[in-house]
Amino acid sequence: MVSEFSEAFLLEAERHAAWGAAQLEVLGSFLPDGPWTADLSSCVYRQGGLELRVAVLGTYDTEERSWMWGWANPGLRDTEVVELPAAIARYGQAHGIRELTEEVLDLSGFDDPRRAAETLAFTGMGVADTHGYIGVPAGPGTPIYFLPDDARVPRAELEPVSLPRMLLTGAGLIGHSPRQVVGGYFDHHGVPQRVEDDRIVAELPAGNVAEVHFDELGRIAGIDVKVLPSGSRA
Repeated sequence: MVSEFSEAFLLEAERHAAWGAAQLEVLGSFLPDGPWTADLSSCVYRQGGLELRVAVLGTYDTEERSWMWGWANPGLRDTEVVELPAAIARYGQAHGIRELTEEVLDLSGFDDPRRAAETLAFTGMGVADTHGYIGVPAGPGTPIYFLPDDARVPRAELEPVSLPRMLLTGAGLIGHSPRQVVGGYFDHHGVPQRVEDDRIVAELPAGNVAEVHFDELGRIAGIDVKVLPSGSRA
């Protein structure tokens, strides 16, 4: 039984917190409302008239309060629909993150097992670098989580105006390492950054600059985004 996540897992989760939160917003706006169906043999997910290629990330058993990775499901093991999640397990093995390599995790020791399951899904999405994740009820007490593996799903872009909100949102999701959240966000977008004692300075596109300041407890104390007037950009 797991009662808390490991340090290695939490640091990995934080790397994806800000950009992942932004990506889930984009995916939520992209998906139409409506009932869903899936054909796992052909990796197809349908919702509201939209058809997407997906992979099965995992399932959560609300009665057992346990998470099973898609690649560990006996009925799906070694099939095309779990090839992408299988890469998450390989990443976990390479980086010593046990939560990504154990087939089934007993989450009953957590204060909020369902939130713990969502954190696993969120981190799996981040490691796989996909366009979000979709959690839907597969039956009584068994949500299933899909990874969109389809280029038609738009990517969340780095926008200077919304950057402070996304960093603060990401830092509030897990609350373990705000520096990891900020650094991971800029890494994801390929933005050059330098780390100083109490701040991270990032060189944004078009000559813009972002400075994220931290207090003595490592929390985000302020975010300054300097946006050049459009006429002065190269």
